[in-house]
Amino acid sequence: MKKKKILPIPQGFTAEDVKTESSICTGEKTIGFYSAADKKLHFAELVSDRTDIENFYEKYGIEKGR
Repeated sequence: MKKKKILPIPQGFTAEDVKTESSICTGEKTIGFYSAADKKLHFAELVSDRTDIENFYEKYGIEKGR
């Protein structure tokens, strides 16, 4: 099995900035790094289930629950 490459957390963000959001209209969920300055998710990805959330944390080498 090939080891996944862990990406660095984007500059200006920390593990505590990870947030999930749901669309009011469609119910579509996204996960990314939340910026309080501009009130937006950056590096956002679509989430369809719990596995996608776990994969996001693994992708950046973040322990969930931190």
